[in-house]
Amino acid sequence: MDELPDYEALPGGDLVLQGLADLQHGVESVPSLLVLIGGPRLRRLEFEVPIVQPSDDLPEHRLYQLLAAAHGNAAHSRYNALLRRLVSFERAAQCVR
Repeated sequence: MDELPDYEALPGGDLVLQGLADLQHGVESVPSLLVLIGGPRLRRLEFEVPIVQPSDDLPEHRLYQLLAAAHGNAAHSRYNALLRRLVSFERAAQCVR
């Protein structure tokens, strides 16, 4: 029987796993919004990303708003860095599957 890869060891794995846990508990956080953004690709990689009822704002906008409230003018660079970590995780997860 094949063992599941250690996803936490992958780049961005800590964020994705925390985001999945937050979504299961109904918590809107930076990691959970990041997982919602990556939801389609993560589902194709067989991660169980919950389907969340759409709200007025896209998860991309809600994530940016959270970052802007916490980091002001640095929100843009933090947003881009988070997206890069998500893409790194998705690529690495695809390779280890």
